[in-house]
Amino acid sequence: MHSPQTAEEKMHQKLLIVFQEVHPDNQDVLGILLATKDELPLKNSSTQHKLGVSEVKDKVVLILVSKAELLPLEGLLLLLERTYDHHHHKKLEGSYEIVWISVSDTWTDSERDMFDFLSNSLPWYSVRRPWALYSAVVNYIKQEWGYKNAPLIVVLDSQGMVTNSNAMDMVFIWGARAYPFSSSKEEQLWDEENWTLKLLLDEIDPLLTTWVEEGRNICIYGSDNLDWIREFNAKFEVIRNAGVQLEMVYAGCKDLSQQVRRMLAVIGEELHRNLFTFTKLHFFWLRLESIRRSKLKLGQTIHSDDHILKEVSALLDTANEGWVIIGRGNTADIVRLSASDAVKWLDRFPEWEQNVTKLGFVSALRAAIDPSPPPPPPPGPCNHSKVVPYAEGLTEETVLCEKCMHPMKKYVVYE
Repeated sequence: MHSPQTAEEKMHQKLLIVFQEVHPDNQDVLGILLATKDELPLKNSSTQHKLGVSEVKDKVVLILVSKAELLPLEGLLLLLERTYDHHHHKKLEGSYEIVWISVSDTWTDSERDMFDFLSNSLPWYSVRRPWALYSAVVNYIKQEWGYKNAPLIVVLDSQGMVTNSNAMDMVFIWGARAYPFSSSKEEQLWDEENWTLKLLLDEIDPLLTTWVEEGRNICIYGSDNLDWIREFNAKFEVIRNAGVQLEMVYAGCKDLSQQVRRMLAVIGEELHRNLFTFTKLHFFWLRLESIRRSKLKLGQTIHSDDHILKEVSALLDTANEGWVIIGRGNTADIVRLSASDAVKWLDRFPEWEQNVTKLGFVSALRAAIDPSPPPPPPPGPCNHSKVVPYAEGLTEETVLCEKCMHPMKKYVVYE
């Protein structure tokens, strides 16, 4: 004889069923998920009004689940920058909304104070009284969505169907461009990506974005060893004095210590301007971690032939030892070196300098490091095309095909 279901068990069963059913909109799903004894469970910081789930009807809803303190400050700032402050967000105005569900097993006074402060400050919707959520809802979020204290974003389409079990990383990587934030969109975005400076630096700094679009040579480097930083910059100054266009960007180390903060100050005073503030350094490394997690979530492994995953993993795994990445614009022409190897090959610049005019700086460096000939082209013409924005001196350089690594024919296009 079965004992009667408790109210908690009935609610859990109800949640299981509603998320399996097909709905004309998201109202039934959100009505049950956000159920409290209040029929107006939401609030928005801009108005402070009590709001119902009808506010997000027919929209893609990003359910942000976290503790009361949400994210560390830099992660919170990055989330804001990649969503509501992202230039692409304006094109999507009204297409999606974030709804924050804060979760705690205790709801101490300090947690309530922190929740009230953040929910009154941030631009998205919040469950007004998350401590009044049914325990079955909180347990469902933990058991079915896998919430274990680390923040996650579960995506519901306009009909209330779960389309992504955690979109946090894709939001950090692509921002509002990732709309509608589904798992299939995540796969599509990765199919379109290459290991480029654009992926590494995507809109963290406006001037850097412009440099990438202009096709400039950019060196991103990191170390907490001031002697090496001075030596490295001195060698690049010799190369720039030889007429090579090259921009320098200091990006610190994965462990952003006070030593790295001091390096930023010294570099700004002695060597070159800093495009990355200490906060933007956090953005850079948070996005790299997200790139690796997103790739792993899609089933890639560091032993697979996924070039992006291999490169970002190698960078993250050695990022506290001194590292250098040199690339050109938004091309796949990009070289990663350890601190010691970078100094070695810059010392030997006179040996490969003559190739810079023909190949461009990055390709000439790559050819010096690996002088083996490129692989044979595939049978028949490659037929791959690439539009490269104009930059001074670019017409004299040889552009290599990203597919077969052979020189490409040049054509000029006017708009």
